[in-house]
Amino acid sequence: MLVRDAMSTMVLTIGPAHTLRQASRLMSARRVGAAIVLDPDTSGLGILTERDILNSVGLGQDPDHETAATHTTTDVVFAAPAWTLVEAATAMTHGGFRHLIVLDDHGPVGIVSVRDIIRCWSPTRRESALTG
Repeated sequence: MLVRDAMSTMVLTIGPAHTLRQASRLMSARRVGAAIVLDPDTSGLGILTERDILNSVGLGQDPDHETAATHTTTDVVFAAPAWTLVEAATAMTHGGFRHLIVLDDHGPVGIVSVRDIIRCWSPTRRESALTG
């Protein structure tokens, strides 16, 4: 199975000026654990995860004043839609993270998470695919 089969194509994209509270509200409303942070000034792409927000709050930082730009991971490992789920899981394990931004030649097309991979690999999913 490939990343394109497991990834979510409904991607939350925010700007670097979003506060952590704004980002967390959007992530909660969309029921996602990560947002792509797109900086139009630098054409840069990063990722803000629930863990980044949790770490900030745990340090006592104010989520109404802290911005996504300050907490965005910009040294991102990207996946290609044609990667296998094993390749994606290996990259996540090696890097110690739970989300990969999926890029094609035109930019971000999705996000794949550990949960997405587990869902594809679970016996219930495989049995449904075989009987359905």
